[in-house]
Amino acid sequence: MRSLAAAAVAAFALLLARPALAEAPRDSDRKLEYHGNAMGTVISVFFWTDDELKAAKAADAVFVEMKRIDAMMTTWTPDSEVSKINAAAGKAPVAVGTETYAVIERAMDVAKRTRGIFDITVGAFQGLWKFDQDMDQTLPDQAEVKKRLALIGYRNVVLNKKKRTVFLKKPGMAITLGGIAKGYAVDKAVQLLYDQGFTDFMVQAGGDMYIAGKKGATPWTVAIRDPRGQPGTFFATAPVENHSFSTSGDYERGFVKDGIRYHHILDPRTGQPARASRSVTVRAKDAFTADAWSKVLFILGPEKSLALIKKQKLTDFEVVWLDDKNELKTTSEISKVLTITKQPTPGI
Repeated sequence: MRSLAAAAVAAFALLLARPALAEAPRDSDRKLEYHGNAMGTVISVFFWTDDELKAAKAADAVFVEMKRIDAMMTTWTPDSEVSKINAAAGKAPVAVGTETYAVIERAMDVAKRTRGIFDITVGAFQGLWKFDQDMDQTLPDQAEVKKRLALIGYRNVVLNKKKRTVFLKKPGMAITLGGIAKGYAVDKAVQLLYDQGFTDFMVQAGGDMYIAGKKGATPWTVAIRDPRGQPGTFFATAPVENHSFSTSGDYERGFVKDGIRYHHILDPRTGQPARASRSVTVRAKDAFTADAWSKVLFILGPEKSLALIKKQKLTDFEVVWLDDKNELKTTSEISKVLTITKQPTPGI
């Protein structure tokens, strides 16, 4: 959730023309959009409304809310609640606020349900793989990767609900909420906008988005980025209403070296970038669910993921994969509304 020098490229984008607001009648609903930065990515808020003043104030409130959550859950400042947990690893439990505890508790639930495929203790790899502002296309010493693997394991995270504490059993352990906090923040922003009376809007934080209502009589339409295409190119579109849409891709933060792509989505079992997928997009009832599970399904790939979805009885949950062979696979319901606009670009 570190602030990046350059704005992160969104995993999907709105397929909407940008009308000139000055030309629109004052009493007509129209698309209004606002952009800010938080949680290491671009935050965008889109409204379908005729009240520009109210929309602008609401967008500002969303940006403030995102930054508030980031301040609690980031690992890039020493005074955040997550950083304090990491600093006390192997020493003592740390009391945290209700929100941070709730996010960690739910992350632990996903970890248990996936047997550690989703594991917030991958924070121990921070500084080893360089995919942020420090990215210089160097690879870590594999002996050090193996050493850090000994610090990975959600079973060594101890939660005390009564005292609202978090304890990491081993010195050197570290957690990161980078794989789930943006989803939580999007859901909080969505509730904020509903509370202010908005019904037709979208909130996007990098690859995580929630779409509410419609743009007039027609649905909002989102697009899924072509992983090997030029930035801003997409291979599929879908209408979405009152659902989250989250994409995890191997193109967002990474590089190609000696014919191999290295990226930021690490498999906790190996300490290496996951190889079973190029991108995974999840449509779910909330952004918190879509954000966490998109990482799991990316790491597992389509076949193993489909078995897990069935076993865990995930409902209102649809997925689009581009696997490691650049082949498109989907769950049944989303295939009915997905429009393939082009074949995904081949390449490493």
